[in-house]
Amino acid sequence: MNKKKSLKDYDIVFTLIAILIGFAVGAIMLVIAKISPIDAYKTLFDGVFSKPKFMIWSIVYATPLIFTGLSVGFSFRTGVFNIGAEGQFVVGTLAACAVGILVDLPSPLHILLCFVAAMVAGAIWGIIVAYLKVKFGINEVLSMIMFNWLAFYLSNYVMNFAVLHKEGGGEATKDILDSAKITMPFLDAKTFGPNANWGILVAIAVAILIYFIINKTTLGYQLRAVGFNRTAAEYGGISVNRAVMTAMAISGGLAGLGGAMQLMGMSMRISQYSSQEGFGFDGITVALIGASNPIGCIFAGLFYGAMKYGGSKLNLVGAPSEIIKIIMGCIVFFIAISHVFKALFSKKSLKKEVK
Repeated sequence: MNKKKSLKDYDIVFTLIAILIGFAVGAIMLVIAKISPIDAYKTLFDGVFSKPKFMIWSIVYATPLIFTGLSVGFSFRTGVFNIGAEGQFVVGTLAACAVGILVDLPSPLHILLCFVAAMVAGAIWGIIVAYLKVKFGINEVLSMIMFNWLAFYLSNYVMNFAVLHKEGGGEATKDILDSAKITMPFLDAKTFGPNANWGILVAIAVAILIYFIINKTTLGYQLRAVGFNRTAAEYGGISVNRAVMTAMAISGGLAGLGGAMQLMGMSMRISQYSSQEGFGFDGITVALIGASNPIGCIFAGLFYGAMKYGGSKLNLVGAPSEIIKIIMGCIVFFIAISHVFKALFSKKSLKKEVK
């Protein structure tokens, strides 16, 4: 007879424990800073849920994070650590921006073309690193870090092309054409904010598609097999090199699409970068919180987006917004050591069975 699974057998339990610990540590930091944790967390909560506009902003913040979380989570499931989602995000933004400015098409076609351009750019950025790994054995982590910086400086270089650069000065490109925007102008800006967009619907659809690919297709089986054990997968007739290339192409395409969502739904232009924006690195956090599960990445991205937006209002009670980074850092730390929690629960379950 199969043993009935307990809630403790699921990653969500350990994730919730880590989140609670993260908030507890944040409360301790606030007390040390002589700030009421109750007031700070109430401000954080109200900053997300007290108005429809705040909730929309939280979703807008979350949408690109869901995509970079999907990118990193997908690569995790296939045995590749994609620390290059930041660079893939940037080149995706750049490609979508160029198409959004230079191409004039009816809105649905223009939006679709921007999406495709961003995905292709991100996929190419990922494939290059994968090729260096399978062809020359170059460590993908080192390559991805370098390619993050290459994307950073490439964007700063290309955005200054006369055909893209903002007329009349300013360290930014022109705005993309209205036909390339994914905003919802029919909604009242005062109630829902000026950047309400349907990118979150695309994010959910893509997450479901990735879940289906990973769990219900032959390709997904092959990629997961390589992630579990490359030697065994190769022995079973799976081309490991092809799997790595495919995984990095899909992963890069997801991050690139996230860049398009950020551009077309919020910023509308590319500004001169003074430092890396961090969407790709935040995607690592989202993937960890979501247990590298595509559906989990939706909720993890929404949580992180709400924390980032709500945290920007903590200065109203004199609390530094950096407390959000402390909380998120603690959450990631305790998720990373969640095997300790699992071991403790396993011991307790074993003692009960013995008794």
